[in-house]
Amino acid sequence: MSTETLKPNPFAMSLHVTVLGAGTMGQGIAQVAAQRGHTTRLFDVIEGQAVAAVKAIGVQLEKLLSKGAINGEQRHQAMNRLSAALVARDACSGTDILIEAIPEDMHLKLAVLTPLLDALSPHALVGTNTSSLSVTELGTRLGIPERTVGLHFFNPAPVMDLVEVVRGLETSDASVVRAVEFARGLGKTPIVVRDVPGFATSRLGVILGVEAMRMLETGVASAEDIDRGMELGYRHPMGPLKLTDLVGLDVRLAILDHLTKEIGPQFRPPPLLRSMVRAGRLGKKAGEGFYRWVDGHPVAK
Repeated sequence: MSTETLKPNPFAMSLHVTVLGAGTMGQGIAQVAAQRGHTTRLFDVIEGQAVAAVKAIGVQLEKLLSKGAINGEQRHQAMNRLSAALVARDACSGTDILIEAIPEDMHLKLAVLTPLLDALSPHALVGTNTSSLSVTELGTRLGIPERTVGLHFFNPAPVMDLVEVVRGLETSDASVVRAVEFARGLGKTPIVVRDVPGFATSRLGVILGVEAMRMLETGVASAEDIDRGMELGYRHPMGPLKLTDLVGLDVRLAILDHLTKEIGPQFRPPPLLRSMVRAGRLGKKAGEGFYRWVDGHPVAK
């Protein structure tokens, strides 16, 4: 199904949106939803995480206000639409679209989502922000395959234009239409892809990143120069190692392990990546990865 053939639907208007997981991706998705007119509830199993994320979104909106990207009323309205839920079921009650931004672990996603299904509206769309796990498996094991769809945002979600809409084997046409129109309503450009390991973007993105790691591991060039080569030579907005730091080395490792199992050895993680994760050098969120991160900015080692 091409995105060009999809017709508008009533769910493209103001919705109740729930985001489960208040990490970097969940926070960004919640910000976009609230800015685009949706009543948005954010929940995280870590106590205080959702409240902290809402405060961080307020800071981001203040920055946009100072740059003239939004006005004071837009900031005020976005914050009014946004709330942190202290109880997961309260966050899910009456929601139209649930988006989970939980770590890349199928068992964890199922453990969080399964007890919440009866709190959702009967028509609620369940979107997963997974970048590699099977949407078909998730929907089947939840018992709602027709209403389960991949909604793969890119980091940082408020800035990146693309949303990968992943259609599971039994995802209904209506659910795909709703997902595409929802993404369009957020000001994003959706592409519809089949549910295959790594979808379209992760397979291409991580294979570039893993080769950059192998080059660094064997001393071909420094991390900074490898990235600079891709940024200047191929016009990538961010080099593959800097992007890995931004995404999180632990996240990339989990994706590579999954794709190695599902597709083949070309995705096998380099020993360098595994050792860095074991050392806690997870990238920007830890303050160190392939770069040192100072005040949110990468500094070459």
